[in-house]
Amino acid sequence: MASFEENLGGRLALLSPDTLDSDQKILYDQLRGTMVPWANKSGFRADTYAGRLIGPFNAMLRSPLLSQALMGMTATEGKESSLSEKVRQVVILTVGAAWQAAYELYAHAAVAEKAGFDEATIRALVAGQKPTGLAPEESVAFDVTQRLTARHQIDTELYERAIVTFGEKGMVDMIYLAGHYMTISGLLNTFTVPAPAAN
Repeated sequence: MASFEENLGGRLALLSPDTLDSDQKILYDQLRGTMVPWANKSGFRADTYAGRLIGPFNAMLRSPLLSQALMGMTATEGKESSLSEKVRQVVILTVGAAWQAAYELYAHAAVAEKAGFDEATIRALVAGQKPTGLAPEESVAFDVTQRLTARHQIDTELYERAIVTFGEKGMVDMIYLAGHYMTISGLLNTFTVPAPAAN
């Protein structure tokens, strides 16, 4: 059986901290100071026991300056979004399910649990299905995100429901969030990054 440290980079070797150039080291330190503690608090892993980054973060080290800008978007979205945490997790898991991004689903299933979703709801979202019992705004968020990722268009009826629910700012915030996680899912799927095996 492979150890926790093996094969977590998918098509990319996991980079050791002592092999990084100066730009990579800046990004590494940023991720170790922000994303790794957040992952630990949320109930998933973003690094190995040897301090190597996993998930999308290992791939990000290959382009550290663009990745720093992407992480700036992550930080700003988390602070400035008008969306509730539950709506955010519906959007993120719906994108992850559409892309079948294993690590994304692993990570945000844990985050969604911390946000207060029950196991059945999370299981349905991970499977790409609309759960029963979503709050009205969560239901609209699922519909918008699913339609945007699957058909790339929002019909008038759904658009009008979404505008009534979220307003124009909320719609823009939702599209930014969905697009951000499409980028993350693209990194994960291109490099076939797996979810860690359950302990």
